[in-house]
Parts: sequence; structure tokens; C-alpha cells
Amino acid sequence: MEVENAVIPTAAQMEGFLSPDAGEPIFMVNLLKYRERAEYEDGRDSELTGREAYQIYATGVARVIREVGGQLCFGAEVARLMLGAVEELWDEVAIAMYPSRKAMLQMIQMPEYAEISVHRSAGLAGQLNIETINASGQWL
Repeated sequence: MEVENAVIPTAAQMEGFLSPDAGEPIFMVNLLKYRERAEYEDGRDSELTGREAYQIYATGVARVIREVGGQLCFGAEVARLMLGAVEELWDEVAIAMYPSRKAMLQMIQMPEYAEISVHRSAGLAGQLNIETINASGQWL
């Protein structure tokens, strides 16, 4: 299994995201890999680490997620790999719940989101976003 961190979705991934929405809640699992130093696209000087820049984003995105009816459900540092093998571990895992894909799309189109997303791009070396649904409505 090959794993490729990214910061921007591919055209095919966006097409899938924009496909007809069942209107059910989605839980977005985020595997985050930080840059050692934040790198802002506008070239600004920054003494922030990637983690610090991303934390600015995380604080702001928690507010806009709530505005569309979602919530941050979980966040933690990755301690070790218990099973399997990857070349390099992610730094953190976060899970966010959105009432629907439509709600998430609404959030990423908000001006407030655009303002804070620069810190996401500056802080991340890459990430995996895994969209999940609880189709059975039951928890294990």
C-alpha cells in the first residue's frame, strides 16, 4: 500500500466529494503531518513551527465548523504505530463531524475559512482526509 500525503485534493477526489449528498453526517478522519517550520505562500517571515501554524487554523476552524452544525470530535498526537508499517508516522489525528458533505462544502466556501486556511497550508507537510459515515447508526 502506497501512502501519499497531500494538502489539496485531486480533481477526482473533489468530484467524489461534490457527488450527490445523502444528507447524512460525515466524520472526517484527518491524519496530519506538520512541516518543521511554517511556510506561508505569501512569503512572510515566520518563526512558527508547522504545528503552531496549524494550531492557529485549528482554533479558527473549530468556530466555523460549529457555524455549519458540525463539531470537532477528537484530536490527539500519534504516539506510535501498533500494527502495520509506514515509512513515516503522522503527527496528529483529528476527527471532525459535519452534518453532511454539503455543510462541509459550505464551510470551506466561507470568507472566515479562507482567512484561516493560510495557516493550514503553512503548517502542513501533508495529510490524509478519510471521509467516513456511520451507515448502521450503531457504535461498536
